[in-house]
Amino acid sequence: MKILIICSKAFYNKIPPIKEKLEKIGHTISLPNSYDCPNAEKESWDLGKEEHAKFKERMFHQSKDTIEKMDAVLTLNFEKHGQANYIGGATFLELYEAFMMHKKIYLYNPIPEGILYDEISGFSPIIINGNIELIK
Repeated sequence: MKILIICSKAFYNKIPPIKEKLEKIGHTISLPNSYDCPNAEKESWDLGKEEHAKFKERMFHQSKDTIEKMDAVLTLNFEKHGQANYIGGATFLELYEAFMMHKKIYLYNPIPEGILYDEISGFSPIIINGNIELIK
């Protein structure tokens, strides 16, 4: 299966072992847009609001184009700043894109409690609770 890993930049350090396990069981993995350049967003902010807005627009289009080519997305959602199973705005939008394209949606951990709980529930994600073997 072709899987795009999506998550907050704060979780990029958790990607390599998960990617390795997924590839070991035969999946093809694509990484988040700015994985190879995690400072890209900050650099766009340094150029001003307008440049940052253009950066975000490019990233949204790139995510959509990538998701179209995938069979599924795997959302890495861990604790961030005291919030369990954190899913940020950009990741939420990627989940929405995947849902609209009828892709399988996996969450590494349960849906976070909070304002987006109902919406994420509506995407019918498959919650794997860290068990990579459940991705099929």
